[in-house]
Amino acid sequence: MNVLKYFWTFFWTILLVEMTVYVVSSMTGAPFVLETGLILGVVASILIIVVSMIIPNDPVENH
Repeated sequence: MNVLKYFWTFFWTILLVEMTVYVVSSMTGAPFVLETGLILGVVASILIIVVSMIIPNDPVENH
């Protein structure tokens, strides 16, 4: 198990979600709330890690 892979996935997901929340909140005129981005980032990180575990990594034979 490669811990750095999960760390960087978590780091970049949090960063990109926080930037998205900032841009959307400033475009709509709503106040920027850091906790919203953190919650969405954690959920997105978990989904990304789970999906990467579900998708098979085996080579596909020619059909």
